[in-house]
Amino acid sequence: GFTGLSAALHLAERGYDVVLLEAQRVGFGASGRNGGQVGTGQRVGQDALEEMLGKAHARALWDLSLESVALVRDLIEKHAPDADFVPGIIHADHRARLVPENHAYAEKLRTEYGYDLIRPLDKEETRHLVGSTAYHGGVLDLGGGHVHPLRYALGLAGAARDAGVRIFEQSQVTAVEQGASLRIRTASGEISADHVLLACNGYLGSLDPFVAARVMPINNFIAATEPLPEAMATELIRENHAVADSKFVINYFRLSEDRRMLFGGGESYGYRFPKDIAAKVRKPMAQIYPQLKDVRIDYAWGGTLGVTMNRMPHFERLKGNILSASGYSGHGVAMATLGGKLASEAIAGQAERFDLMATVPTQRFPGGVGLRTPLLVLAMIWFSLRDRL
Repeated sequence: GFTGLSAALHLAERGYDVVLLEAQRVGFGASGRNGGQVGTGQRVGQDALEEMLGKAHARALWDLSLESVALVRDLIEKHAPDADFVPGIIHADHRARLVPENHAYAEKLRTEYGYDLIRPLDKEETRHLVGSTAYHGGVLDLGGGHVHPLRYALGLAGAARDAGVRIFEQSQVTAVEQGASLRIRTASGEISADHVLLACNGYLGSLDPFVAARVMPINNFIAATEPLPEAMATELIRENHAVADSKFVINYFRLSEDRRMLFGGGESYGYRFPKDIAAKVRKPMAQIYPQLKDVRIDYAWGGTLGVTMNRMPHFERLKGNILSASGYSGHGVAMATLGGKLASEAIAGQAERFDLMATVPTQRFPGGVGLRTPLLVLAMIWFSLRDRL
């Protein structure tokens, strides 16, 4: 995924001998299956971060987020031009009461953070740009954008390989053992290393219980419609921005380069997917776009991401020379890419920026690994009900 690929590439560029072990294939997880939205900021807003960590720490996290987007754009330009960064994300409010808060937040970013790429949208302009009556206003952030995520992941893999990284697919790690050097075991062999980075996100399993208690797998689903007529596609998303709404169980969508609606919505827990993913996604898509209720869905898929209790990434120094970076909570295209770079810096002896992320507190899920799923399901049912109120 993005974390491991970015870390491998940046370490190889520093002259390190790097082995990347992938349980499936490169890009198999969330990095290859996500909605491709590249957002500014952290998953948590600056107001909450200031309250949680203080203004100086919150500002440093904001600066890292802007760097993460710039890094994605730079890596795409160098290594994955077919991933095609398209500027603009609309954050659309599904309730009128949320609009003033969203507009005030955009003003805060402009006045306190000097960020002038975001602007408020009233109801009329939101509905014009999004082509739906479901929203009451929002903001447009031209600092963010959207990409083709799998092409980006494969571009990073090609660049890492060209830089000397040895990539082994179908090589699931079963254990990491400490000793004079770290020993990383797989079913078919083992590796000795001075440093290890766990970059597993939602696919960690039981490899490290400490991280597993803080990063939980959640599945999310996307459907791709048939290619739409140009006039219809323009009516749906007029300026080809990405869109994410204000629901807790978020809807997010954009157009593909061949004018398919790529619509993400719905969640499940553990590693089980619904039998009919297309039907699961069609329901929220038809609520936002009734004009698409009968459109053909050509593809539908799911993927597993990692979430934390506070929705902030979980960076951790584990025992020995073992680092972990995961838990991007649906905000990982940019932050996972930067997370890999920060891990490479820490391995090279420049740990300040990795530690800046690692000092953000990450709580254990109530009930630990065993009970976290049923408790989260109950919580998500409550938030789903709140979305409807």
